[in-house]
Amino acid sequence: MPTHGEEFHVPGGAPLTASAGWTRIAALPAEDSVRVQSLMRAFADELIEGGVRVGGVTQIRVADRSGIMLRDVATGDFYPISQDLGPGSVACNLDSSELALACAAIERAARGGAQLIVISKFSKQEAGRGGLCDAFRAAMAARVPVIAAVSPHYREEWRAFAGPLAEDVAPERAALAQWWAKINAAASQSPPI
Repeated sequence: MPTHGEEFHVPGGAPLTASAGWTRIAALPAEDSVRVQSLMRAFADELIEGGVRVGGVTQIRVADRSGIMLRDVATGDFYPISQDLGPGSVACNLDSSELALACAAIERAARGGAQLIVISKFSKQEAGRGGLCDAFRAAMAARVPVIAAVSPHYREEWRAFAGPLAEDVAPERAALAQWWAKINAAASQSPPI
């Protein structure tokens, strides 16, 4: 895993280093997932209302604990990532095709001029380099800042994946606003790529 000052390479881009100010991912501890998802959704809505181009998805639980949807923060589109496998089923109910559609929407937003990307969670699928990993990569390659919830069960995998590009941010509105202000201040002082 890269450490402070080491380079982190993004495909198609120049090396990024933590010492060069490239801490561009706000990692929110997701011990209380419902609260963190609500916080990310509200923060994205606030920025959108202020004219910021935000892309990405947040997670919503529906009906019972097994029903999960991802909601696009810009369009309001829903991606039902839980399949109904019938009563008594104990198999994984992840609908990978809906997850892939959500990932593709985030990738388009990152390439299409989004100023911020919100990614619902780094968890089991992403720890295995699936799930929304390509969305993270697209944002990194486009050098778009990211806000993401990180499952407490996959913190080590997160550190290995994000390296020096991420910093832990308290799951509070004021902390997110401070991170966003810091990102914007750094961007205004950086020369164009």
